[in-house]
Amino acid sequence: MNKPLKQEDASKSNKPPASAWWLLALAVCFEIAGAIGLSFSEGFTLLLPTLLALAAFFVALYLVSHVMKSLPMSVAYPIWAGSGTAGVTLLGVGLLGESIDWLKTVGVALVVIGVVVINRNSEKISGC
Repeated sequence: MNKPLKQEDASKSNKPPASAWWLLALAVCFEIAGAIGLSFSEGFTLLLPTLLALAAFFVALYLVSHVMKSLPMSVAYPIWAGSGTAGVTLLGVGLLGESIDWLKTVGVALVVIGVVVINRNSEKISGC
């Protein structure tokens, strides 16, 4: 029978706090915003989209650096990068009218599958 964790037992757990996962999700959102900003910056020739893109990337990197205090780098970075890649692709197709074919669809599916596999495996390793 499982006994409830005492306060000192919980602090010894390898389980990262839920806030790390929320920060990681927020970092992904800022990475996506940065990439979208880049597409509007026209090669850094338009000031406002350029500044917004750089600011978004700065915030994304800042957040993911804090996430790596709680989550292993081998988990945090691939989830951040893969989720950002999938998100940018979906927004590019859905909002910006970019084309999609079966190869792009397979590529995004493989990225998502990879993120899921890394996340599922991390639960066994880090107690997430």
